[in-house]
Parts: sequence; structure tokens; C-alpha cells
Amino acid sequence: MHPPSLLMSHFNSNHLFLSHIYQLMIVFTRTHLFAAALIFGMFYGTVSGAQNIDPKVKRIVFLGNSITWQANYVNDVIAYLTVHYPDRHFEFINVGLPSETVSGLSEPGHAGGAFPRPDLHERLQRVLDQTKPDLVFACYGMNDGIYMPFDQDRFQKFKDGINWLHDEVVKSGAEIIHITPPVFDELRGGDPGYAAVLDIYAKWLLSLRHSAGYKVIDVHFPMKKYLEAHRKVDAKFNLDGFALTTDGVHPAELGHWIMAREILLYLGCTEVAESPGIEQALSKTPNGPKLLKLITDRQNMLRDAWLTATKYKRPGLPVGLPLDEAIMKSDEMGRSIDSLVQGVH
Repeated sequence: MHPPSLLMSHFNSNHLFLSHIYQLMIVFTRTHLFAAALIFGMFYGTVSGAQNIDPKVKRIVFLGNSITWQANYVNDVIAYLTVHYPDRHFEFINVGLPSETVSGLSEPGHAGGAFPRPDLHERLQRVLDQTKPDLVFACYGMNDGIYMPFDQDRFQKFKDGINWLHDEVVKSGAEIIHITPPVFDELRGGDPGYAAVLDIYAKWLLSLRHSAGYKVIDVHFPMKKYLEAHRKVDAKFNLDGFALTTDGVHPAELGHWIMAREILLYLGCTEVAESPGIEQALSKTPNGPKLLKLITDRQNMLRDAWLTATKYKRPGLPVGLPLDEAIMKSDEMGRSIDSLVQGVH
């Protein structure tokens, strides 16, 4: 028989070895799942109508709720297009507004009863008149079912709102590309049944490609596919660790990159299918991290200025700079960005 100390040493060694094997299995499995998701993303981007941005497009506006206001996916898209298409000289404006819906609905006691959800109907005309976009990306749906089980009347309000938004943007002379709502994670956010509501909303939006000729980018189902694949890994190892969001609604950086990647794939940037993040997508770019930070700082400053200038009605947001001052500051930051990008090309 082995002495107790030797038995304990033997046990600890085996336990440490098995622990390492366990961690490697998780990493190996997740790596292969991510590779599969990348392949899916490339394929999905191809079949969903990949296209380049019309040569006449200069000013691009992003509309949406707090996920767009967070701006990670927006800034990832902007950074990639700025670096890879410097001769286009795009101008980007993010006017995403937290809590907003296109359906005009608000649940009782929203924000602790402090204010009802903002309604895009109230501000859209001001936004279009002042920003004068050539192209609008619009991402709605997350808030539009107001976190309740499916209801046909609420669904109709969402459909009416989307069609109204589409018509108003087209009447302004701009093109619009709709984006399906991101995935809702009931494990993190509660609200049983709401993930299925957003599945329905996303499927309906996608159906408009054929029924109405709308341009629609799907971020919902690529996010759902990725989330479900990783949850299967967690279940296999009796874990509850993976999430794209901590609150069920707002994606962390990985979730935002999946959104950005699907948008870029739709626009024909198929090389991003091999990039697991924006840093890797810019990894061949000298000063990539510096460019990303500068672009992010510039866009977030402009976001606050444009939101203030277009007179949103929601309390609790930072007051932006006066628009003239923000544009002057943006021009200065733009020269620094151009200098760094020219060093790449």
C-alpha cells in the first residue's frame, strides 16, 4: 500500500491532469464551434444578397434602440469601412436612442414609472430633415414586444411601424436597410417566451425581402445559432457559463461583433468571416487599435451631439456638444484618422 502522503500526491496530480484535459476539451469544442459559425456566417452572408454600398452614398445614418446607442457594432462597421474603403469618404451618424420602439408601445411602469418608452414616430422626421442621409440602417424589434409573451396586436404594431419607417425613409430620398433584432437570452434576462417573440419578429422581417423587396440583414439567427451551440457545450459539461449578454438584451463585445460581421458580410466584405473580432479584422492594419479607439471616440461624440440637436424626448442621456462645435472637433479627429489610414495604403 502507498503511504497516505503519496496517495494524496498521486490524487492531486491526476486531478490536475484531468482538470487540464477538461479545460482543453472545452476550448477545443468552443474553437470548432466558432469555426463552424464563421463558415455559416460566410455562407449566410452570401445567400442573403451581399452587395456593395451604392457609389452615390456618402452619408450613412444608424437608427435603433439602446443596442445601437451602445454603438459597438456600429463603430466596428465604421472602423472596417474606414480602413478598407478610404476613398469613399463616408460620413457616419449614429442616432440610436435607448428604450425606443418603432411600434409606439410601452409597458406599464417602464423605467420604474419614470417615463414611457420613446416612440420613433415622434422624432423620425426631425432626424431625416437634419441628418439628410443617403442610406439608413435601422435595427428595431428588441423593445417592440415590450418583453411580454406573443400578442397579435403588438405584432401588428411592430409591422405597421416597420412599414411606416421604410416608407418615410424612402420618401426622404434615402435608401434603407433593415436589421433584424438581436437575440434575446431568457437565461440572463428572464421574461419567459420573449425569445420566441423575437424569432417571430425576425422571421417576418426576413420575409419582407421577397414579399416587399426590402433589404434586410439578419443578425438574429446567426447570434441565436452561436448561442445555442455554446449552450450545448455548457450542458455537456454541466456548466452555465456562456452568454452573449449579461442582462438578456444588451450584447457584450462578442455579440456586437457578430452583428457587425453580418452587416459587413451583407455588404460584400467576405474576408471578415475569418475574423473572430474587430481587432483581428484590423490586425493587418498598422495602428489598428489606435484607429479603432479614435474612430470610436469620434463617433460617440458625434452621436451625443446629433441626438441633442435632433431633440430626443428621453431623459437620462448625456447632453452632446453644440453641433457646430462637434463637427469642428470631428473634422480635426477625421484628419488624424485619415493620416493613419493613408499610412496603411
